[in-house]
Amino acid sequence: MAACQVCAKHTVFGRNIRHKSSGRWERKAHKTNRSFEPNVHKQRVMVGGKFERIAICTRCLRTTLKVGR
Repeated sequence: MAACQVCAKHTVFGRNIRHKSSGRWERKAHKTNRSFEPNVHKQRVMVGGKFERIAICTRCLRTTLKVGR
């Protein structure tokens, strides 16, 4: 899934660091690229008085369920 259609949360990139090989400043730890992906689901949500199927992250889904009550 790409992004949340409510809050526009999307994939963010970062680094993995191997702490096994870190230690002295002469020996740099190995770093590899990684991605942090949002927990996005396709759900039927009431939008403007009718149900629509949208991609929504679980945080927004919980919030809409609380506000809707």
